Amino acid sequence: MREWINTILQGDCIARMRELPDASIDAVFADPPFNLQLGVKTLYRPEDQTAARAVRDDWDQFASAAEYDAFTREWLAECRRVLKPNGSMWVIGSYHNIFRVGAAMQDLGFWILNDIIWIKTNPMPNFRGTRFTNAHETLIWATPSKTGAYTFNYDTMKKFAGGKQMRSDWDINICLGGERLKGTDGKSLHNTQKPMDLLRRVILASTKQGDIILDPFFGSGTTGAVAKELGRNWIGIEREESYIAGARTRIADVRPIDLSSIEVAAKREEARVAFVELISAGLLYVGQTLVGRRGDRVMVTKDAQLQHTLLGKHSIHIMAAKIQGAVSFNGWDYWSAEKDDGTLVPIDNLRAHVRESKRGMQAAA
Repeated sequence: MREWINTILQGDCIARMRELPDASIDAVFADPPFNLQLGVKTLYRPEDQTAARAVRDDWDQFASAAEYDAFTREWLAECRRVLKPNGSMWVIGSYHNIFRVGAAMQDLGFWILNDIIWIKTNPMPNFRGTRFTNAHETLIWATPSKTGAYTFNYDTMKKFAGGKQMRSDWDINICLGGERLKGTDGKSLHNTQKPMDLLRRVILASTKQGDIILDPFFGSGTTGAVAKELGRNWIGIEREESYIAGARTRIADVRPIDLSSIEVAAKREEARVAFVELISAGLLYVGQTLVGRRGDRVMVTKDAQLQHTLLGKHSIHIMAAKIQGAVSFNGWDYWSAEKDDGTLVPIDNLRAHVRESKRGMQAAA
């Protein structure tokens, strides 16, 4: 694998993927041909009759829907083979192809996790005025099979969404201005170049630093550029020489960024700490008072439970849920320890102290 990492493999995507080992890739981002089958050679803007950008390239042409479906199944099968069992599969498309692609994915055994709507905040208008403005594309996020194991950096995405769960509709500009690569003729190098902000969200959501991301339709190299920026590895496959040259130059200019203020460590990946360990570490003591967000007062018991005058004895989680009338609640986020001087310390801060001590002991070992 080492010889392929962070390189562009030139040639047919299916043939080149066959060279990759089984279960060697952490994530795939695929932006396949859409098979647009445009009925006119050129679209003109009505206000000035200048030609509008559209996809009429040879790589987007297929003789029939059956031919396109066969091609789709073949490259998807190779993606599934090279993906690790806990890997992520991302495919983007428009109404022209995404439903056919989605059906093929399900037929091959992929398990669909989400469909994401990329809402283009500055879409190209429908110049002929015969349809609604096509203002979105659809991304399918899936795993190779229904294993239940995959990377989802929930807390990082929640941070991006202003502290709320990130939704499946993403408002992101189309690729314009200095970000869009130009060819030797001064025009756009690639008609379907995706914005870096879109790939940033995909990669930050579903991969870890050091992971390998495969893009079988590498085009202008957006996947590679963002992967390098975010501390991931990448493999690109592309057959067009002009795209490869542009992508190489582009990626060479990218510098990795500091991710410490961007990525949030997933709590579920951190070392587990039981409530009783806070007592064992001397951070809490039996008989100490804990105070809840609503001012509720409970006492720590010798069996690491909480005693309430009316509700009896329960764990930190059940007690927090009962007080709030909830089905369940994370007690680590609810309780604070009352110190002798009356100040309050969140028990989650005490848990972090125990966790840090565990890391130190593991490092020493």
